Parts: sequence; structure tokens; C-alpha cells
Amino acid sequence: MSGSGTSGLLDPITVRGVTFRNRTVISPMQQYAGTPDGLPTDWHVRHLSTYAAGGAGLVFTEALGICPEGRLTWGDIGAWEDRQTAPLARLAEVIAAHGAVPGAQINHAGRKGSVQRPWHGFDPMSEADVAARGERPWPTVSASAIPANPGWPTPAAIDRDGIRRSLDQFAQATRRVREAGFQALNIHGAHGYLIHSFLSPLSNLREDEYGGSLENRMRYALEVADAARSEWPSDKPIFYRLSCVDDADGGWTLDETVTLARAFADHGVDVVDCSSGGLGRRTTTAVVRRVAGYQVPYAERVRRDTGLRTMAVGLIRDPQFADAVVREGRADFVAIGREALFNPHWPAQAAVALRGPDAFDDWPPAYGWWLKVRSRTLAVSEAAAE
Repeated sequence: MSGSGTSGLLDPITVRGVTFRNRTVISPMQQYAGTPDGLPTDWHVRHLSTYAAGGAGLVFTEALGICPEGRLTWGDIGAWEDRQTAPLARLAEVIAAHGAVPGAQINHAGRKGSVQRPWHGFDPMSEADVAARGERPWPTVSASAIPANPGWPTPAAIDRDGIRRSLDQFAQATRRVREAGFQALNIHGAHGYLIHSFLSPLSNLREDEYGGSLENRMRYALEVADAARSEWPSDKPIFYRLSCVDDADGGWTLDETVTLARAFADHGVDVVDCSSGGLGRRTTTAVVRRVAGYQVPYAERVRRDTGLRTMAVGLIRDPQFADAVVREGRADFVAIGREALFNPHWPAQAAVALRGPDAFDDWPPAYGWWLKVRSRTLAVSEAAAE
């Protein structure tokens, strides 16, 4: 890995045996549009293929539940049974067809699961949801029996048998996305979901080998990495999403993230996906003042102190800023989410902003040819106006 920024946002990068055409990544984004049995729909095909055609180097699916109770909502899709593999393969196929690397994220929502879709309230489901939509709540689990938020249901503390089952579920979900043709894997260990609940001392009050010391609290996260790597090819990369800091005093710290990231190097993890917060309240829906790239310092610190590659995410909208993040060695990948919802062609447009009209040559020709011609016309017209 290069120690500083000789490469920029538009340059390719190879991790293990997978080459990405550039450093722009489409973050996993829940669509809440799956079937009740966790299958993707035509919406997911359109959603993901648009981002690949829009020029991203890597396009991740939304978080795929490793088991039905590992979903957030009834609208989430999953990788918990073999009949989901073929529909997932269709998603990998359409991403790859447009030149992007297809990636899949896997997750267990833990105590943050069994909630309504955001536009129905995003609160824990109740009998009202059964009456309104036929969607019944399910019991949740966590590292300890502590609700995610005041007034939320109390999860069961997952026992050792449950831990062993979940590790097998992570492994089998990994096998399914491998068989579906995905080339990059992302393990969701952030935002208050099951893995994060083990890491944070605010949500983990266990007195067994999974609680107490930092080594014990990291144990489950590393076991998940081992389970996934056992079913993931050695020539394909694993990304691991972390909340690098908690959003409350006494929680998980950046120093602890660095320690965990160092351990990841011995457990088959290649890239740390650096997010933050979300242990209890949802930071993604909070209306608070944030500066552009507010989480980039986490990616920079992890990269500098561990030698692992990192991915920066969080209110990154400006192409020059994104390019500088990579060029200055602060992160190896830059991920966009809601900016991609607003502008699915952001990566291709960023290339034009950074390289000029010649970047249209890398657009799908049905778009790029016309736009390059238009750029010449505009240049002539602007010159004449002067």
C-alpha cells in the first residue's frame, strides 16, 4: 500500500486479486423494497445497475440479512437461504455488466431489528403494524439484554449456542454471495447492529469470554471475520464496516478501533470501512450540523496507524475534495451514499470535473459520445462570446 497520495480518485486499485477501475464506491443503502421472504425485486436491479453505469468502481448491495431475524424491516433482502442465491446473482451480473465490481454486504441487525420502514416511522414494530400491513414484530438479540433506545423492546442476550449459530449463518451467507458472483464482501460491524453491540462497553455487559476486556469484546467481531473468510476466496477482498467511535460518553473509541483494525490483518480483512456512531440513536437520520468528510479523519488514522487500507464515507460531495482524500493518503476508497441517490452519475461526472471532457470517453458510449460533442460546441460558443 502506498504511504501517501501518488494516486487519486480516478486511478485503479487492486486488492488481493480484484482490480477496481477507480476509488469511488457506492455505499450499501437499504431500499426496504424486498419481498416478505427477503428476495430482491426489479427495483434492486434498476437501483444497482444505474450506479454501475454511473461510473463507480465498486457497487455494494444493501445489507443482506444472514437470517430472517437479522433483518431491520420486512422490506430487507437477505442471503439466509439458497433460493436467494439466483436473484442475488442477477444483481451481481448487472453491476459487472457496466464495468463496476459487484460487492455484497452481510449483516445481523441485532437489537436494532424488527422496526418499521423509515416512511412508516422507523420505530419498533407493534400490533398496529400487523393490522396496517400484516407485518409482525419478531424478538431481537444483542450482546446483552439492553434496549437500543429508551422505550424500545429489550433484546435477549445471545447465548453461546446462538453465537455459534450466527457464525455459521455469517459463513453460509458469505458462501451464497460468493456463489452469486460477487467479488467484494463487506461485513457490517457498525451502527448498533449485532457485531457493534459486542464491541461497545455501553451495550456489552457480559461476564463471559465475550465481555469485559477489549480483547473479549473484540472476540466476536474477529470470529465473524474468520467465519466469512472460511467461505470467501483468498483472491477476493473483505471490507469491514466499523463505527470508529460511539456517539456517547464511555463508549467505543478510536484507539480501540485502531487495535481492532490491527487484529483484522491476521483475520483476512483487507479494508476498514470507517463510519461512526449509531449505537443507539440513528446518526444517519439525525438532523445535525456536519462538515464535508466529517468521518475522513477516522479513515486517515486507521490507515496511518495500522497499514490497512481504508474507505472514507460521510457527506462527501465535491469531486476535488474526494480526489484530495485519496491523493493525500487519507483513505484508499471514497464511498458515497445519499449523494448517489441524488445523482447516480456522480462518479462519471466527478471524472469530467477532474479530467475534463476527455473523461466522457469512459462513459457508456450512448451517453459519452453525445456529451463530448456537446462539450466542444459549448467551448466554441463560450470562446465566441468572449
